[in-house]
Amino acid sequence: MEEKKIKLTKADRFKMFLRSYFLLSSFNYERMQNGGVAYTLIPAIKKLYSSKADRAAALKRHLEFFNTHPFMANPIFGVTLALEEERANGANVDDAAISGVKIGMMGPLAGAGDPLFWFTLRPIMLSLGASLAVSGNVAGPFVFFILWNIMAAAVKWYTQEFGYRAGTAITDDLSGGLLQKVTRGASMMGMFVIGSLIQRWVSITFTPVVSTVKQQKGAYIDWEKLPAGAKGLKEAFTQYAAGRSLSETKVTTLQDNLDQLVPGLAALGLTFLCMYLLKRKVSPIVIILGIFVLAIVFHVIGLL
Repeated sequence: MEEKKIKLTKADRFKMFLRSYFLLSSFNYERMQNGGVAYTLIPAIKKLYSSKADRAAALKRHLEFFNTHPFMANPIFGVTLALEEERANGANVDDAAISGVKIGMMGPLAGAGDPLFWFTLRPIMLSLGASLAVSGNVAGPFVFFILWNIMAAAVKWYTQEFGYRAGTAITDDLSGGLLQKVTRGASMMGMFVIGSLIQRWVSITFTPVVSTVKQQKGAYIDWEKLPAGAKGLKEAFTQYAAGRSLSETKVTTLQDNLDQLVPGLAALGLTFLCMYLLKRKVSPIVIILGIFVLAIVFHVIGLL
């Protein structure tokens, strides 16, 4: 007789949808949103696994590092639910596969969430509410609050359901290696997103002066010969836009030379160093404190 499979119902998934609102409730600087992830998945873990050891292993599996946009976490939860469901029913889904899909998806979705929600939808809805408030309509704040929360709830629920259905399709073809291909593709996409964010979020500026050169006339703005008042400012802006420097002396710093060689080289090197230390099982808290201390020391000695 075929053993009856454990199936997560829509009611089970709705419980996790509600719990996903508390994703940031236990945010920490070592593993970011991992506590919220585990809390969100508890109803599924309790239903899928009957033994205490299996439940503990599942919770431990989802207490790893996790960080993405809070509205874009739900499709990851959906895929994770499908994978956990198949695992509980005997499918060959190991810890590495589940973690790989989560890690691979959280980077690209985080990169898409900020511009979509914080920089597009939220300003639009705020503008709508503000326009009503400025005209004296008391409904302005309520319009924004209601529209924003309806939109957020719809995005979180329907993307979670989409992720669950997509995850089920992935696990239906375990023998064909589809899960491995999706995991690898998601990981590659995540690395591309992380690579593009290095230049934006990691900034290192070396301040030591390499050379000081006195420039020829015509290469800099001669402030003494500029007319007084607004006309002088206009002429200064015009000359600066044409490529003239602000002072007679051209100062070249170590950072200027590095930027000419490879822009962002120091930031990339620091990122690789952090990745290496994480691979060597160094605690993220230790890395953060180490960077903090080194930054202060280097600034005091004039290196940064």
